[in-house]
Amino acid sequence: MAISADLGTRLEDIVNQLVETGRYNSKSEVLREGVRLVEEREKRLAALDAALAKGLSDADAGRVKAVDEVFDRLEAKYKAMAAKK
Repeated sequence: MAISADLGTRLEDIVNQLVETGRYNSKSEVLREGVRLVEEREKRLAALDAALAKGLSDADAGRVKAVDEVFDRLEAKYKAMAAKK
């Protein structure tokens, strides 16, 4: 199914420039790449949303650690890494 889209002058100029410089073979190729990039970003955002929801759920359920404990563990970890260098 064909799609017609009004990109506006600025975006259309960018698409035309990408084709004219040979970076892409056609306007359709540029738009397909753009949609693929949006799809990838949406997948990453969905994964981030899921991780945030899990973190909030863990916090609500009391599955948390004191900040001092976490900082102490991280400090020891990075000091050990620095000592190995």
